[in-house]
Amino acid sequence: MKKWLKNVSFVILLLKSCILFGQDLDAKKIIVIDPGHGGNDSGAIGVNNLKEKSITLEIARSISELAEKNHNKTVEIYQTRYSDTLVSLSDRAKLAKGLNADLFLSLHCNHSDNPDARGVEVYVSNQSSRFLDEATWFGFQLQADLNEKLGFESRGVKFANFQVLRETTDFMPSVLLEL
Repeated sequence: MKKWLKNVSFVILLLKSCILFGQDLDAKKIIVIDPGHGGNDSGAIGVNNLKEKSITLEIARSISELAEKNHNKTVEIYQTRYSDTLVSLSDRAKLAKGLNADLFLSLHCNHSDNPDARGVEVYVSNQSSRFLDEATWFGFQLQADLNEKLGFESRGVKFANFQVLRETTDFMPSVLLEL
């Protein structure tokens, strides 16, 4: 995990995509990053007992630190959790809505029993909302950047009824990223 997380390009790319999101580049953006799982919910467990909850938290921390250091005038990052705690899906959505966020980004790591499975998936809500077009556009931009600039295989932008998307889609563009 450490080697992968040291790939600053990945974190910078995610941050850049978030910062450039939206029409008014002069206005400070509020972005809520949701490190998936936490506490007694480890999420997927990978090689060497690596837990999804730890990976997503570390990526969120890296994005937050980079934003604070280099982009504190253009973006304000909040996380739904800052430690290994379990936060309900509803509370994650409530935080984003309470902050009147410009973007909600939920981080996850897919697991597959197929050792040849590779790639990144981006999910947006399958419900119609005033932010659906923006979320879909952002999903495709993020997917393309991860593929073109970092070589991550694209598994596509997909539509789903995940709770965090369902509860935020009427309030802001929302995407769930499966790394």
